[in-house]
Amino acid sequence: MPDFSRELLHHPGLVAGVDEAGRGPLAGPVVAAAVILRADDCPEGLNDSKQLTAKRRAELETQVKARALCWGIGVASVAEIDDLNILWATMLAMTRAVEALNADCAHVLVDGNRCPQWRWASTAVVEGDAKCLSIAAASILAKEERDRMMIAAAADHPHYGWESNKGYGSARHLAALREHGPTPLHRRSFAPVAQRLLL
Repeated sequence: MPDFSRELLHHPGLVAGVDEAGRGPLAGPVVAAAVILRADDCPEGLNDSKQLTAKRRAELETQVKARALCWGIGVASVAEIDDLNILWATMLAMTRAVEALNADCAHVLVDGNRCPQWRWASTAVVEGDAKCLSIAAASILAKEERDRMMIAAAADHPHYGWESNKGYGSARHLAALREHGPTPLHRRSFAPVAQRLLL
């Protein structure tokens, strides 16, 4: 289970955790979240969002937003993903998430193996959402935010099953892509979409 040891390592000063959701899907934006937790008021049960049930994620999202010192959301659009590529669009979303915090942080812990090029001191933590409480909290906020976006988009584009697959390349999504073609929310730079555009 994640703990607070890496956050404490970088004190004094506020430490934010950052994670993203949506690097792999064929459709929709990439969303990042940044969270500065209170060491003395941390919700119990924080973990990598992929290890939690949908019900538990929703409960923890509410608790994090209510009890964290501050949190922020950053989004990079489909157009930015296609223009920059998914890696740099993810870095952009992370930067926007930290910029959205209403407190400046002394250090940022980033899930993954590299940090954005930004003004904050930062450390990349591989599998950070399973190791750091702040990153775990950010993973929950990012996933919940992006899932809501894709469920809302499913109402406008009902063929692709985004309410369940959230834009990932499920069998239903790929079948609909072949039958109906890409929507404005599809990532043109991703191979299954690009191949469809060539037909």
